[in-house]
Amino acid sequence: MLLLLQAAPLLLLLSLLLSGRAGPVPACLAALAASLPAILLTLPPGGGLLPFLAAESLRGAYLALQPIGVLAGGLLFHAAVTRLGPPDQASLPATPRRVFAATLLAGTFVESVTGFAVGGVFALAQLRRMGLLGTPAAALALMALVLVPWGGLGPGTALGAALIGVPPQAVALATAWPHATWLLCLAPVFWRLCARAGVKVPGAEKLAQFGLMGLVAALLLAANLLLPFEAAGILASGLPLLWVLWRLDPPQGALGWRRALLALAPWAGLAAALLLARSWHGAPAWKPFPTLPALPITHVAVVLALVSALILALRPRGVPRAVLAALTRARRPALAMLLYVLLGRWLAGSGIAAGLAEQAGGALGPLAPYAMPVLGMVSGVVTGSNVGSNAALMPVQAALGQAAGLPAALAGGLHNFAGAAASGMSFAVTAMIAGLAGTSPAAIWRLLWPSLLAIPLVGWAWITLALFS
Repeated sequence: MLLLLQAAPLLLLLSLLLSGRAGPVPACLAALAASLPAILLTLPPGGGLLPFLAAESLRGAYLALQPIGVLAGGLLFHAAVTRLGPPDQASLPATPRRVFAATLLAGTFVESVTGFAVGGVFALAQLRRMGLLGTPAAALALMALVLVPWGGLGPGTALGAALIGVPPQAVALATAWPHATWLLCLAPVFWRLCARAGVKVPGAEKLAQFGLMGLVAALLLAANLLLPFEAAGILASGLPLLWVLWRLDPPQGALGWRRALLALAPWAGLAAALLLARSWHGAPAWKPFPTLPALPITHVAVVLALVSALILALRPRGVPRAVLAALTRARRPALAMLLYVLLGRWLAGSGIAAGLAEQAGGALGPLAPYAMPVLGMVSGVVTGSNVGSNAALMPVQAALGQAAGLPAALAGGLHNFAGAAASGMSFAVTAMIAGLAGTSPAAIWRLLWPSLLAIPLVGWAWITLALFS
């Protein structure tokens, strides 16, 4: 009975979102209400429901403040870059290579620099410039979120490694192997989405795009082997992006070089500012909760706001209108993100998330390791971030893996891969992109289900290889 009550919030949320009968906010409110009986019965004796809800809601609001700040900062940065660019950049032809560059290269690069689904917002804006709208464009934009373990320079990976006492470089490398395999599975999904958007990808272009995906996967592995893992996403997506952009639009003459440098300068400046901020160890930080990550003045949201303000200052006319428009666009997805973070915090803080994982592991017995990719995927879908997924289930997943003889780094890497890969298609992130694109999460998931299915399949393959090698 208790297990059914604990699973009820997730089952209700899934059914409402997949059926399309409720939007992201009403569905999450219903799930929050459905979680109350399970929380009451799961809390230890003497733990009051109201004090727990008050304390965890404050923690959830604090955690949500960071991705919401990044979301608003990302939209503000995009507005600033759009104002800075020349007027003739208002539209682009919707060619297969441009769509590929906007999503699986440029979007992933932006996500690697900023994190928190800003890459998806950027990709959606680029697709709109090509005239691609609605559900197919939203699904293509989510394809930009395929390097989440290294998004925002990898804070979720670092947190997960700390929780299980393993060096983050080891967890990142263990994540990179299944993740690189999953990337290769995404090429057919991308071609299917292009067809739904009305962009036919010829056979020769498919071969070229698959080669580019292989290059991204190879660079991802090499970067995690040879360099600090925080830079892996930037390197793996940035180098192929520069080559593709050069092939698409080689600068012509002095004016062409000026435009190219003007388009590149904001992103290069943002990347430099973020890396410089990350190199400042011991920066002043706000830490209202001892057990939660601090919010330093070098946080990506702060850097985004400062860089955006600097760019907007270059063209001061109409700045209040641009700022208001960007923040208005952020309002609806920010509310959805807040509610989903609260739900994830309630479920994790009460022990429901860990209890569900332990029950699943106990029921499966020797097959328990094969539950890891599924549990990781569920945690990513629910929490909507690599940080949230690892905070909720990384210790339990590592315990499940180690009970079957898997090294802690490998078990942590498998969870990090599954949770992070799914978080790019999570309730919160999909709700945000759906709100910006004017569609529904259910419609997007109907197009992206092969990407989700590939996550446990790849995870199971690597578990089998690890257990029998």
